[in-house]
Amino acid sequence: MRKEKDAQILGQNYCFPSLSVTIMLMLRFRYFQIVFFFLRVILNLLFWDLFLSAIGFRRIARRTRPKRLKRFAVKFRSLAVRMGGVLIKVGQFLSARVDVLPIEIIQELASLQDEVPAVDYESIRSLAEAELGAPLSELFAHFETTPLAAASLGQVHRAKLFPQDAIQIPMDAADPSQPAKSITDIVVKIQRPDIEAVVAIDLAALKTVGNLIKRYRPISRRADIPALIAEFSRTLYEEIDYIAEGNNAVRFAENFKDRPDVRVPSVDWVHTTKRVLALEDVYAIKITDYEHITNAGIDRGQVAKRLFDTYLQQIFEDGFFHADPHPGNLFVSPLLEAAEGESKWQLTFVDFGMAGHIPANMRAGLRELAIATATQDAARQVRSYQLLGVLLPSADLKLIERMEGMIFERIWGKSMAELQEISFEEMHDIAIEFREIIYSMPFQIPQDMIYLGRTIAILSGMCTGLHPEFNFWESITPFAQDLLAEEAGSNWQYWLSEAGSILQTLIGLPKRFDRVMGQMERGEFAVRIPEIKLHLRRIERSGRQMTGAIIFFALLVSGVQLHLADEFVFSWILMGSAFLNLLWVMLPRRRRH
Repeated sequence: MRKEKDAQILGQNYCFPSLSVTIMLMLRFRYFQIVFFFLRVILNLLFWDLFLSAIGFRRIARRTRPKRLKRFAVKFRSLAVRMGGVLIKVGQFLSARVDVLPIEIIQELASLQDEVPAVDYESIRSLAEAELGAPLSELFAHFETTPLAAASLGQVHRAKLFPQDAIQIPMDAADPSQPAKSITDIVVKIQRPDIEAVVAIDLAALKTVGNLIKRYRPISRRADIPALIAEFSRTLYEEIDYIAEGNNAVRFAENFKDRPDVRVPSVDWVHTTKRVLALEDVYAIKITDYEHITNAGIDRGQVAKRLFDTYLQQIFEDGFFHADPHPGNLFVSPLLEAAEGESKWQLTFVDFGMAGHIPANMRAGLRELAIATATQDAARQVRSYQLLGVLLPSADLKLIERMEGMIFERIWGKSMAELQEISFEEMHDIAIEFREIIYSMPFQIPQDMIYLGRTIAILSGMCTGLHPEFNFWESITPFAQDLLAEEAGSNWQYWLSEAGSILQTLIGLPKRFDRVMGQMERGEFAVRIPEIKLHLRRIERSGRQMTGAIIFFALLVSGVQLHLADEFVFSWILMGSAFLNLLWVMLPRRRRH
């Protein structure tokens, strides 16, 4: 009975009859650990951000909020590292939700690495041999017992193939008649034992938490929580399917077959199953090992540029991108025999378990975004946001366009190092002018863009680390110009549309000028400031809450005094009235127009 009940908790109709009672109990405890952690966080937020704010302590709640959120993020980070499994992936996933989560949480989770203690070799050996159907000593000429890397879902060991089992790689992809190169040095990625059960229990816990969070309006209005969990679950199950990962590596290699400066490991399909993946060993200089890169005579600025260029191709041309570009998955490989004029190093990608797909409609929106950014076209930038679905229906498009225009004026053309030197006063001025946007946060990230957003954020940090003077604008401008030339050259309607827009603006100018002058003469000219209404509503609400809080405390104190004097009937009446008054303060009031 207990096994059946635990299997139900695992969710998604998964049942693991091979698991022992001890493991099932551990999984059951794990489930409640995760749920209770998030439940404590939710209750804390409700108490501080709703209850205390509703009774007049909004200022205290706001002042302490950054410190409280930071503390939650630190505790979650500690829990994720200790428990491993899906929680590290959750932390990485949440670090991309800049549209939903506060910056204090984002900053703490952004550096969360998928590195956990390794599983003992005997457990890994048993699983690998069961998957491959033979002892490792018969399958490999050598197999290292110490893992090269360990992550939450699996770990990697170096191995050597027998000569007869070597991977055959064409020396020249364009000419199949050329002799092939034999590869015997490989790495074998093996899943952690019982990882499917751990993933199922963690996702079941997250689903329970998601059902609670979706009732919290500030988050639910910006994100479809069930859809996000479903997207996260789908991607996670793809990541523990090593055959799918092998196919991703093959597709990635095909997309870059004409780029000898980019290296992708070949797959050893003979020793690959759903839970074991064998790949060519391409480990080299870690992309964040700046000293080693410089000592190898490689320009770090060129590394940043090539990394950025590969992602432009992946996102805008291929519609298929490596979605986990953390430092452990990217290497710089020096070439010992490079011809004159050819690159003396390669940018190497590994770990294709997390790959993103960009549908055609989203690619169109991203192309608009790239062109708008390169041409400093604020109106086009807003249109690209609409195409991508990143604006809430309530968004003030004109105000956002004006904000984008000012941001272009202040930061366009600056390098990453120069951007870091922008004064606090300058950023504060922007925040004051556009405080309505900052307060209402009319942005959202659709679930199919989550991994793209996370990827771009990581990519930006890596390019800046490699080369502090890296200039995003200079890097994207040539690419955007090509897109614009392609759009204009192949579409006569583009020029007609541009000419029509200019003509329409010119024709409309006299009429607009006449209307403005007429309003001024009649005394009807007015500047609408939407913030005034907002501030008046806040003042009115604060006054009501303060009055309610005073009445609440007066009735409560009086009730307590009567209770101490043994006047129980009157004391309960007063205390009951106090809590009714509290409910009146807390419940939202309908707006009167």
